[in-house]
Amino acid sequence: MAATPAKKKAAAAPKKSPASKPPMAANKPYPDNTAENTTPPKFRPPDAVDLLVADHLAAGKIFKQYEKLAKKDAPAGQRKALADKVCGMLTVHTTIEEEIFYPAARAAGIGAAMMDEAYIEHASANELIVQIMLAKPTDDYFDAKVKVLGDYIEHHVMEEHTEMFRKCRRSKMDLIALRGQLSDKKTQLEKAEQPKGDKPGLLERLIGSPTRKAA
Repeated sequence: MAATPAKKKAAAAPKKSPASKPPMAANKPYPDNTAENTTPPKFRPPDAVDLLVADHLAAGKIFKQYEKLAKKDAPAGQRKALADKVCGMLTVHTTIEEEIFYPAARAAGIGAAMMDEAYIEHASANELIVQIMLAKPTDDYFDAKVKVLGDYIEHHVMEEHTEMFRKCRRSKMDLIALRGQLSDKKTQLEKAEQPKGDKPGLLERLIGSPTRKAA
């Protein structure tokens, strides 16, 4: 029996292939990963991870601003001010992570090897931060040190975004309460950033305490 025109038309219609989902940014190779495209989704209500990610992105913007200034050979004072700003931000950030977030992550069973690596990366970054904050913008390798610090921080940030923070979100950590602790400590440290009288500022404490012990 010959097929009717309607059946012929139906038979000839091409099958629609299912829409393919775009690959997740975190699965891309390292050259394509950035702090921005590996950012964990925001949590509602805001949690500790959101606070730390916001710090990461803010620091990343300043490093990009500094790179533009360096390429333009901007005035030394302008570059120094921006370098000191990001170093101060990072000093506060690493302190609240080491004193509050990392110990909580360890207590929740987040891998010891991962946490140990994070502490060591912080220690290496802090050494470079001290060098930058004590240096003059006219010193040799000043711009290079800021650039290397930015690259180092970006690598560290992406590891936290794609590994540590995801595990923390899946753990039993009370990330909502932890955000409050981080926020309070951050405010306290920011107020104490500059030395007052006989009270040392953040830089003085960083120099005087080269190793912040893991909990």
